[in-house]
Amino acid sequence: MKRIIILLLLIINISCKKDNENYIKHLNGYWEIEKVILHSGEKHLYNYNELIDYFQINDSLKGFRKKLKPTLDGIFEVSDDVEQFVLKIEHDSLNIYYHTDFSNWKETILLANDKELKIINADKNIYIYKSYKPINLN
Repeated sequence: MKRIIILLLLIINISCKKDNENYIKHLNGYWEIEKVILHSGEKHLYNYNELIDYFQINDSLKGFRKKLKPTLDGIFEVSDDVEQFVLKIEHDSLNIYYHTDFSNWKETILLANDKELKIINADKNIYIYKSYKPINLN
């Protein structure tokens, strides 16, 4: 009986683990902020975004994040600002360690799939992104 309980607990633990490595492949690309849920519970909705975030990761789990401004002709205006980062899987979490000339900080990816990205920062604010879809005026 004791073995059965241990086996069941092991199966439950394995099935409940987040698939952090799977999140990595979904992080690459263009993301548009949809809402922010502050630690206090207050929500900020974003119906229109002038800027989107672009993430690019290489095979060594290093990458960068840039702000892009979409234009009506389907291209992007790009700023010179870039946030370099390293991804690390730690304690069953996928963490992003950012480094710029001005600061260093950490965020944790709560969810990443082809449609949605959720990130929590050190202040426990949750940023919810949706996959960016260009505006089609035709």
